[in-house]
Amino acid sequence: MSKPIESYALIGDGQTAALVARDGSIDWLCWPDFDSDACLSALLGDVENGRWLLAPAEVGEVRRRYRGDTLVLETEFHGQAGSVRLTDFMPIRGRHSNLVRIVEGLSGAVAMDCDLRLRFDYGALPPWCEPRDDGAVATVGQHRVILRAPVPVTVRDGTLAAGFTLREGERHAFVLTCTASWDPEPEPIDAQAALDGTIAHWEDWIGSFDASRTRWPEAVKRSLLTLKAMVHQRSGGLIAAPTTSLPEAPAGDMNWDYRYSWLRDATFTLGAFINAGFTDEATAWRDWLLRAIAGAPDEMRIMYRVDGSRHLDEWTVDALPGYREARPVRIGNAASTQVQIDVYGEVLDTLALARRAGILASAHQEAMEARIVAHLEKVWHRRGSGVWESRGQPRQYTYSKAMCWVGFDRTLAHARLDDATRGRLEALREHVRGEVCRDGWNAGLGTFTQSYGSHALDASLLLLPLVGFLPADDPRMAATIARIGTELDQSGFIRRTRAKGNGADEGAFLPCSLWMADCLRLQGRQDEAAAYLERVLGVANDVGLLSEEYDVPAKELTGNYPQALTHLAVVNTALGLSGPVLSRGGG
Repeated sequence: MSKPIESYALIGDGQTAALVARDGSIDWLCWPDFDSDACLSALLGDVENGRWLLAPAEVGEVRRRYRGDTLVLETEFHGQAGSVRLTDFMPIRGRHSNLVRIVEGLSGAVAMDCDLRLRFDYGALPPWCEPRDDGAVATVGQHRVILRAPVPVTVRDGTLAAGFTLREGERHAFVLTCTASWDPEPEPIDAQAALDGTIAHWEDWIGSFDASRTRWPEAVKRSLLTLKAMVHQRSGGLIAAPTTSLPEAPAGDMNWDYRYSWLRDATFTLGAFINAGFTDEATAWRDWLLRAIAGAPDEMRIMYRVDGSRHLDEWTVDALPGYREARPVRIGNAASTQVQIDVYGEVLDTLALARRAGILASAHQEAMEARIVAHLEKVWHRRGSGVWESRGQPRQYTYSKAMCWVGFDRTLAHARLDDATRGRLEALREHVRGEVCRDGWNAGLGTFTQSYGSHALDASLLLLPLVGFLPADDPRMAATIARIGTELDQSGFIRRTRAKGNGADEGAFLPCSLWMADCLRLQGRQDEAAAYLERVLGVANDVGLLSEEYDVPAKELTGNYPQALTHLAVVNTALGLSGPVLSRGGG
């Protein structure tokens, strides 16, 4: 049976990540990269789809935490026979990727189980496994995985297993290493030296954050560490989540692959890193963005692989039963080819924010800004799929059109333009604003709506004051914020759209609750804004991680996990409530 999403903690090495459950089982790992085929897939199936369990044979009380401000996970198991501590981490990637698990006897004598079932190709393909004196080796196609273990390992039906007794004061290190199958076998790593180096890496990185800048320092630090773990250390790209197909609605088909980099998240990402003081990460993200777009904004995708490549063909893994029977399990994302007009404004907004933060604009950036805005002039009036990537009929989405205004506005603020171009863009900017305020406004309802002429409320409208389209206290905007706060409210959380009430509704979208907090802050309602933030923080799991959504009736996290957009919003909202920040709207 699938475990609750909140039972998982994240570890990573800067190029991939693993999810570790409270019971000591690693149930998700894509190797060697974030978007590689998974070799441990029990998260979306069962143990036969791949897991690595290292835990007492009889589990009693479980306590866990990250060791300080790091991505080193410590899990303590306490039972009648005694207690043990399991330390899980992935050293920052060098030439090879390693996953290290250290078990220590704290008291008594505890019978331990090690059960490793590697299943490549998303749970379908067991490798060829051979035992050896120091553990075992598994090979499939291009991949070789070496298990180095301090106890004898048996191989049976594709499972690497070991049973042993851990006594007080004893300490054993298990190391799993992924290499190319044709490369020379690497030398064993020193587990203790790797642990010390990993702790130092994370502590040194987060140590540059000034925790006194916020009333919520621990939540902000944990969000920043989680985001850093989802940044590809070589490319600078940020994935939306390290998982695929964790459902947005119970047992439904809203199951998407989030192991990619969305351009729409660009300004949120840049702003979070800049305001937290991490200019290097912000600059690397800006550079990734420019490389991904290359020289053809008319061919721009809404998302890319983390290395900047653009083919994300969608297919389904029919052999995986899915998380709690939610099918299909999707790999790739067909939404990558959608027309989403807002993306051009998002990119221009990101590049403008980088300029305002003091990140020097390159000749490449200036050339791309000119090409993007020239293309936006041609396409801003077209229909699209919207911020929520609807797979239905394209529409004139209100938020998308407002982001076209943002694109023109940011270009006018920063670009070197001749008089004719400036005059043309100024006129077009005002035309777009007028159209949105006319056609996106429903006079009968007294609110902006999701798309032109519709009656649908949409929480993406909360972003309009955040990008500077209208002030939060403008009567039309204030009315929209108030209506969203009542009609899209679910026990103090904000939904993306109205509930259908058919039993298959998705959970409350956690970033929307934080955007509501930002809007209330801009209206001077600090206490109400802080209450929204604290409600979101209150549903984080025991190690501070958040998913995309929250199922209010079930009191469970839902959707892909951990979710970058949620943690970005935590950083931006918490810092905004604590003092002056560099904002998208220019404040």
